[in-house]
Amino acid sequence: MKRVEYIKKKKRRVFLRRFSMLAITAVTAFFTMFLCLRLYAQITGAPSLSVPKASVFLDKNGRQIGDKFSAERRYWVDLDEISPFLIDAVIATEDRNFFNHNGFDYKRIAGAVLKDIKSMRKAEGASSITQQYARNLFLTHEKSWTRKIKEALYAYRLETFYEKDVILEGYLNTVYFGHGMYGVEAASRYYFAKSAKDLTLEESAVITAIAKGPSVYSPRDYPEQSRERQLLILSLMKNQGFITEQQRDRAADIAITLRTDDWADMKQIAPYFLAEVWKEAEEILSKKGRYPAEGGWTIRTTLDQHHQKTAEEYIAKYMPDSELQVGFMSIETETGAITSLVGGVNYSESPFNRVTQAKRQPGSAMKPILYAAALEEGYNPLTFKSTERTVFTYDEGRSTYEPKNVNGKFAGHPISLAQAVAISDNIYAVKTLEDIGYKKFNKMAERLGINVKFQESPAVALGTSEVSLLEMTNAYNRIASGGLQVEPTTILSITDSTGKTVYEQPKKNTKRAITEQDAFVLTHLLTGMFDPVFNDYSVATGLSMRSKQSRPYAAKSGTTISDQYLIGYTPSLTAGIWTGYDVGQQLTDLQDKAASKKIWIDFMETVHAGKAPEPFIPPKGISSIKVDIETGGIAVNECPKQRLMYLKEKDMPQKLCTDKNLREQNNGQDSESGTFELFPFSFFE
Repeated sequence: MKRVEYIKKKKRRVFLRRFSMLAITAVTAFFTMFLCLRLYAQITGAPSLSVPKASVFLDKNGRQIGDKFSAERRYWVDLDEISPFLIDAVIATEDRNFFNHNGFDYKRIAGAVLKDIKSMRKAEGASSITQQYARNLFLTHEKSWTRKIKEALYAYRLETFYEKDVILEGYLNTVYFGHGMYGVEAASRYYFAKSAKDLTLEESAVITAIAKGPSVYSPRDYPEQSRERQLLILSLMKNQGFITEQQRDRAADIAITLRTDDWADMKQIAPYFLAEVWKEAEEILSKKGRYPAEGGWTIRTTLDQHHQKTAEEYIAKYMPDSELQVGFMSIETETGAITSLVGGVNYSESPFNRVTQAKRQPGSAMKPILYAAALEEGYNPLTFKSTERTVFTYDEGRSTYEPKNVNGKFAGHPISLAQAVAISDNIYAVKTLEDIGYKKFNKMAERLGINVKFQESPAVALGTSEVSLLEMTNAYNRIASGGLQVEPTTILSITDSTGKTVYEQPKKNTKRAITEQDAFVLTHLLTGMFDPVFNDYSVATGLSMRSKQSRPYAAKSGTTISDQYLIGYTPSLTAGIWTGYDVGQQLTDLQDKAASKKIWIDFMETVHAGKAPEPFIPPKGISSIKVDIETGGIAVNECPKQRLMYLKEKDMPQKLCTDKNLREQNNGQDSESGTFELFPFSFFE
């Protein structure tokens, strides 16, 4: 017996020793693994939480008008900007013990492993929110043990370096919800047209249901499956104490209204404009040392939705059903803020921007730039020139140029600069260029923001050099601003994903392109195109718009065989339009030729509706006097063609219009034309 007891005790001691050794080895191995894991985490450091984020575009009033995203449409929001119902629904559904574990729910994992072993495949998932977040950031959705191991390592690192709220916030902003939407904010905007912070209980359950499988539970594509999972999630929330039974029943009874159509409509706002915004933003951010592609930018633009919609409405109304194309833009005179921009008839068919990218001949719309240079050289509105048919020689006599007017006629007497602008006389323009020279013309164009090198040919006075509508409209806007070098811009401010402002539109530019006096005199000259008092062998070029005109405009049109330009302004807004065919087709149809003026005048009248007419106010050094159009003399009753004229004090006329020598010098014949009153109120003060 003693021997038997001895053998039993010996076996027990051997077992205990072996068990102890195994236990010690296991504990040592565990602590070694833990130490290695900890060392691995410390060496590799905190994993990056950076993900692609959509950049949001706002209009001038802060309303969203579009977005820009790289691979994923995602609007990052803080945890406190997400509905508590949605947070609770996600916790109840995806990881009820999220706040109590260190990244792994071991009980769920054990149960899942047993099921996987029984089925001999990866059939059951038990990933915590931390593990799912790790997968969303760094891994694919492949069902394999290799991926699960990597997922666990990343999850451990996340739990080591980040707080639970950071992990939960990241998870909610990276989950895929179908239809290209990543994160709860994008999903909320897409499905319900509201921010995630405004989601109701029933809507939160629908959003949470989608995360299980967007291809199965999308409420847009699979309403029945979505409804079933919504009810399951509401029950889970009730069972876990997140909501009461009454809340569950009420949420289950409320019908869901999807707003996905609103999303489709929103994406169509000003696509040409937004493309230019992003180009400008990339340039600004690069200069600031920031990387535009990181996303998450909130870009407040200069867009005025009323201006944009008005422009689009009249383009749709007046553009003929042909291949005729259009470019249109409007700018605030003082700030250079672009309030509307349309780069073509249809962005989806042709994203080529005819405002910024197309280079076309502006025709007579270039003449105000020439006359701005002439004013600096001593010209004034009462500078008279003979404008009979003329053949000009150039290139040291080797070449000739014979300009013609649009109707093929010529004035049979001298005309003033004021009249030449109003009826767009071509002989006057070429003679002016011949007088002041190409160098001064080039320098003026540069100062007004036109990037062009004029050829030394008389034809450049008539706008044969190719420029963009943006350059031309900007040049007019500098004149409208009183001669300031205002820069056109589409951006008011840019903030990054953390809310830090990285750019704000600079204050008004005080540098001058031309003097305030020359800018005003030129502005007054450009009002002449609407005044029939200037009618002669040709009529004032803006008379077709005069019946709709309710306020003062300074403007100039330009016509070539292939292009129609019209650019003009009030004291507060400049607008420019080009119409023509993209390639190799001339303007012959009357409907094609009429479109630009109809669109321009209706736009200007509509956006200014309800506002008192703004007068162009002369600066110091400018005086007004009523003159006779035909002679340039001070008007008296015997001279019927009269108009109020603004001139520099040194240029004020000294003789009456009845002076015989003056009439012979500047006219040579009497006129039987009557007096015209443009409007019952004064445009100038």
